[in-house]
Amino acid sequence: TVVETIHEEAKTEEKENENGEKEVVEVSPAKDKLKIVKRPVSLNDTNPLWAKSPNECTDEEYKAFYRKVFLDYKEPLFWIHLNMDYPFNLKGILYFPKINTEYDSIEGTIKLYNNQVFIADNIKEVIPEFLMLLKGVIDCPDLPLNVSRSALQNDGFVKKISEYITKKVADKLIGMCKTDKENYEKYWDDISPFIKFGCLKDTKFCDKMNDYILFKNLDDKYLTLPELLVKEEEKKDENKDEAEVLDADGNPIKKESTDAADENTEKKDERKVIYYVTDKLQQGQYIKMFKEQNMDAVILDHNIDTSFISQLEQRNEHYKFMRIDADVTESLKDETSAEDLKAETDTLTDVFKKALNNDKLTVKVEKLKNADIASVITLSEEGRRMQDMMKMCAMNGMGGMDPNMFAADQTLTLNANNELVKYIFEHKDSEHVPMFCEQLYDLAMLSNQPLSVDAMAKFVQRSNQIMMLLAK
Repeated sequence: TVVETIHEEAKTEEKENENGEKEVVEVSPAKDKLKIVKRPVSLNDTNPLWAKSPNECTDEEYKAFYRKVFLDYKEPLFWIHLNMDYPFNLKGILYFPKINTEYDSIEGTIKLYNNQVFIADNIKEVIPEFLMLLKGVIDCPDLPLNVSRSALQNDGFVKKISEYITKKVADKLIGMCKTDKENYEKYWDDISPFIKFGCLKDTKFCDKMNDYILFKNLDDKYLTLPELLVKEEEKKDENKDEAEVLDADGNPIKKESTDAADENTEKKDERKVIYYVTDKLQQGQYIKMFKEQNMDAVILDHNIDTSFISQLEQRNEHYKFMRIDADVTESLKDETSAEDLKAETDTLTDVFKKALNNDKLTVKVEKLKNADIASVITLSEEGRRMQDMMKMCAMNGMGGMDPNMFAADQTLTLNANNELVKYIFEHKDSEHVPMFCEQLYDLAMLSNQPLSVDAMAKFVQRSNQIMMLLAK
């Protein structure tokens, strides 16, 4: 649209006045007129960015195109430019958006074109489901338009397009991990939900990405799965060398398993354990115990992580994931036998069950290396995962089952090296022991999960009572 200015001169006429004299009178003043000239404008860009060669496009052009098409004020993390001529013609650009998962929807938009003519958004028969988390455009002139979506589902050509797009996305991510690890790590927190969702939905994508999935450890360093497992393998080799038995000639004696059940048990025990944390603040006590013994764990705090690690375990029997509070590992305990602690276990089990009025409570007594820790709560990994999945289903409107039906088995572990635990064992009949037992249990629970409103009120009241005893 163009606006033109047109100047018109004043108009005059010769008229007689009241005296009969002729004079020139202005009948229309001079004025400027504005004329709007409309010119035809192309609604579609005749040479869109995706139709160009990647070498001809600049970073600023990619970002400007993203803002124009998707109206997103935040810049994308990075993008993939698709450009293929054989065996089919396909061009496009896929953007990885920066997502704040607390407030933003993770749902993306993939616009599908046929020879620069817009068809529709998010056609799942053509575009893999997990790619719907991205934003981008795909132009495929070879795509049939006069068929129904049900026909597209069984179309071999459409399936090849989907597989090609998935392959290009995986190749881009793998290439970045290999050649630009610093940026790959910087982007990881934003792109990890997309990659993990892709692994859950697409087996081939999972196979390609398996060794390039990053895990952040307690020191905020990013490690791949092979890097996580290599340290465990080194420990295993060291232990094997120490336990190796030699014959008279100095050669190692191989111990053969004579029973199939023993062999299966051995294989099960050989599974490498990867410990993980879901809340660094809530599980701070367990983290401290791990760090004191130079042990490490990875941080898995996204909703998708429970399903993701379960799938990894199903696909690979050589390792398993355990949350940091699922068990008290041998590395955190002094070497001792159950027989040595039998008296403490029997006595303290009876005392705590009675004090807490809970006959179903499982109590264990161990000698933890950190004597400052009196008690910890451990939850069975399987039961807790099932409970987490039920909670997710309820949040997504797929309820019907109460998550409490799958409550994880809870174990209270008491530290025989702690002075307060020793006091309870030696003064089991003291009038203050029930109060101490309740306090130790709540302290252990606080390190595992928030207390209920009633439990927190009782905890605060009890804490005041204990301080009053100390003040006397």
